[in-house]
Amino acid sequence: MMSISRIRNARTRRMSSWNTDGRNQDAWQIEPGETRVLADIEGPGCITHIWMTQRHHYRECLLRITWDDARAPSVLCPLGDFFGLGHCIVNSYQSLLFSASTRHNNAFNQGCALNCYAPMPFRKRAVVELVNQSKERHGQYFYVDYEQYDAVPQSDAGYFHAEFRRENPFGGWGHEIRVNTPEANIVNKERAAWQNNYVILETKGCGHYIGCNLSVTNFQGTWWGEGDDMIWTDGYKWPPDLHGTGSEDYLNQAWGMQPNAFLRNGSSIHESNTNGYQTSYVHHLENPVRFRREIKVTIEHGHGNHLCNEMSSVAYWYAGKPAKAANLPPVAKRMPVLRDNQGRWLYDKANQLTSRRIKPNREMKAMKAKWAKK
Repeated sequence: MMSISRIRNARTRRMSSWNTDGRNQDAWQIEPGETRVLADIEGPGCITHIWMTQRHHYRECLLRITWDDARAPSVLCPLGDFFGLGHCIVNSYQSLLFSASTRHNNAFNQGCALNCYAPMPFRKRAVVELVNQSKERHGQYFYVDYEQYDAVPQSDAGYFHAEFRRENPFGGWGHEIRVNTPEANIVNKERAAWQNNYVILETKGCGHYIGCNLSVTNFQGTWWGEGDDMIWTDGYKWPPDLHGTGSEDYLNQAWGMQPNAFLRNGSSIHESNTNGYQTSYVHHLENPVRFRREIKVTIEHGHGNHLCNEMSSVAYWYAGKPAKAANLPPVAKRMPVLRDNQGRWLYDKANQLTSRRIKPNREMKAMKAKWAKK
């Protein structure tokens, strides 16, 4: 984070949705299919804070940020997910980088204040846009606070990046098998892990990864974790540069996920309060994962990737040059999976999104047969 004690030659500025005619209608109305520029800032400078509030469209509206006239945005995320809230659910929580505040905790599509404090330096230009991909008019209040400098930032100042990914459902090999049973305890290593794990981030360039949020819709209803994090920097090798011991461990908790939100890790949404929806986060602020050429951040979904829950994530990183964020699924393929009045999941096959289905090997087939006999 920026040193608050440092005196520097800078001008503090803000772009906001304030009503320029002096009245109190301060929300911008963004029509269906419209893209609005919230801030177009001449550099050199640094975005220091983004505040946004709205009533809904947390997956339908996209936050898009482009640095220095790059050909593609480096930040491209659904609005809620960027600020650490998945599934179109709002909740109050606090971390160092993000916070949210609402009167309607653990509810779908209610009014919520969203804050981002990640510093975002740039050299020439920063363009912050909101894309309304919903079928309704969208009302948006916002602040974009920033500084402008006389000289470019230090040469080692990286560009902020964020991208969204989703698997609905994840293509696991044995969703019927419960976590932490002998039948789930298969071998998952080497190229199989590289290819089969859920991918949080895969990008090229030089920079450092500073964490993610991970959202799960728990279709199976038992524990969705036990997936080891595996992070490769600068190409494949075995073992990977960082190999963890389980989902809750990577998220800096243990014995499952507890309903709390700390400065560097926690859950902004906990499934015990939402009947199966979870969003958890970890931010590597003192221990970023540095890479020179490329990075691949993955995690198993259930040990050995046997589960088939819905998985979504946002990865955050800094890079030496603006890089293109991953393409997003269309609106219908990124909306949350809902339940009916009897609590049954409403699976919509037309809008499911599974990039890879794991083909069971001999051990997986044996374990599935063993489980079926129980």
